[in-house]
Amino acid sequence: MSFMSEEAPVNFLLVDDVPQNLEALEALLAHEGLRLFKAHSGAQALELMLEHDFALALLDVQMPEMDGFELAEIMRSTERTRAIPIIFLTAVATDELRRFRGYEAGAVDYLLKPIDTRMLRSKTDVFYELSRQRQILARQRDELRDTADRLATTLNRLTAHRDNSPLAIVEFEPDLRLISWTRGAERLFGWSPDAVLGRHAGTIGWMDVETAGAVTRHVAALTVGGEHRDMQVHSVRRADGMLLECEFYYSLLLDRSGKPVSVSAQILDVTERRRAEETQHLLIGELNHRVKNTLASVQAIAFQTLKGAPSPAEFADKFTGRLQALAQAHSLLSRQTWQSASLSQLVQDQLDLGTIDEGRCSVSGPAVELPPNLALHLALVLHELGTNAAKYGALSNSEGHVFIDWRLQDGRLLLNWRESGGPPVTPPSRKGFGSVLVERSLLGEGGVVNADFRPEGVQWQFDLPWSPSALDPVEQRPAVAPVAVEAPIYGERLNSHITLEGLDFLVVEDEPLIAFELSDVLADAGARVVGTPSTLDEAANAVATLAFDAAILDGNLQGAAVDTIAEALARRGIPFLFLSGYGPEHLPVAFNSRPLLNKPFDRSNLLSKLRHLVATELPQPSPGRAALN
Repeated sequence: MSFMSEEAPVNFLLVDDVPQNLEALEALLAHEGLRLFKAHSGAQALELMLEHDFALALLDVQMPEMDGFELAEIMRSTERTRAIPIIFLTAVATDELRRFRGYEAGAVDYLLKPIDTRMLRSKTDVFYELSRQRQILARQRDELRDTADRLATTLNRLTAHRDNSPLAIVEFEPDLRLISWTRGAERLFGWSPDAVLGRHAGTIGWMDVETAGAVTRHVAALTVGGEHRDMQVHSVRRADGMLLECEFYYSLLLDRSGKPVSVSAQILDVTERRRAEETQHLLIGELNHRVKNTLASVQAIAFQTLKGAPSPAEFADKFTGRLQALAQAHSLLSRQTWQSASLSQLVQDQLDLGTIDEGRCSVSGPAVELPPNLALHLALVLHELGTNAAKYGALSNSEGHVFIDWRLQDGRLLLNWRESGGPPVTPPSRKGFGSVLVERSLLGEGGVVNADFRPEGVQWQFDLPWSPSALDPVEQRPAVAPVAVEAPIYGERLNSHITLEGLDFLVVEDEPLIAFELSDVLADAGARVVGTPSTLDEAANAVATLAFDAAILDGNLQGAAVDTIAEALARRGIPFLFLSGYGPEHLPVAFNSRPLLNKPFDRSNLLSKLRHLVATELPQPSPGRAALN
């Protein structure tokens, strides 16, 4: 018989009024793991039983004061000692009546002295092993209870984390039957666990057929590939029908054979993040467009100023002034996050720059916010008018005065510039760049410009479109799919004898300065410009009604995509190239093979691309206009 020393010892109680008998029993039963307690009387035995737990009591029947039967009866009447097994030991010959009394008192056995030692050891070993088994069972019970408590704590902690997690945690079988739906899932998607558990993910409206098929295929691929964790983005719906873009972080639970038992998905709503990324992409494109448009405008200002300047000093003076006016307008728009600019502040900026003498200028008009493009153009116009007044007009002497006023009427902004008290005015014999800039800048914005060169002072009237809806936010710009543009190869393939002389061009451009610059480049090359539309409607009408050989098409007209204009040109078979401040990813997808010239452009590069366009796409080598439909 083996004994477990790490276990608590097993207690036996030996009761006999003869010390020699107790010593003999102790010698007979003693072994490792067994602790023997000896009592010389029934009273002493009861005291020991109050202090210790016993696996077996061996009681002598014949004892003074309290015999073995009486002690057994007391033990059976007490809750603490009732379950202790009793073996009676006696040297007195007994009859069946006494034996019956012993069993009636609760004995499990009744042995006569002299005792058969092997029999006694055999019987006591049984109770020893039973006690050991009870100890083992009790320890296992305690361990299971501790394990259950730890498991319950862990589950409670996990449940708390799952329920408080910003992620929605969903578990489903490989066939997409839902078996777990946390509070996070309920908060995100709107369905309660009772409404979805046991149902297929595609039948509750959460996943459509396409998404459910994609999830099923992905789970199968993870199983086959041996990758049990992965992330995929899926589109799912809320209970209210709203479509969400979500990242699914998969974890597969496999059985012993390696087959998936269930799939746990931690789901993160990335709808707003995706929108933010798209907006950021759009804003970067918009910033790129505006910067390049501005650079192209500066380029046009520089070239045209240089052409009209008699000396480098005058060029520097005029160019710096125009650049400062543009910079001031940009600063004003930047403070308003490019949403709008105050008309009165545009005027004040010119006063602050010294372009207009504040003491000799009267300004009146209501508060008016201008959209960005109109604000930039009007800043240049005010600068040109102020500069001209200081050099030749009312501010060129000590007595003249400038009056600036505006009002809103029927969705239009009516602005007047009136000079008086200066030298007598005579109409100009030719238009310089300043006059052209004033007229074309605002014509490109849909405005009407009238100049009246009265002898007492020049007057300008500007009739401009204006409404709150004209404050065009960036978000209205259309998002298009990215495309790749393969640049055409120039050099030896370009026929050097091809010229643009005699050809007619349509220039579709919403920035008047750039349109003017393009027209000037084409004119210097011997070509003619039949129109410079700046809006979608104007461009569509020009393509439908005018005769021309080729076109230059801005990649974006006042925030609107030019797909319809490109399609109209393609239907007529008219070759064209894109000129844009945007990258190729913002151009019409169907025309990603068209040549692209980025703003600001190089004049020679523009002419080179146009010659290549004419050489490769015009049906005849000689100039010829596209026939109208």
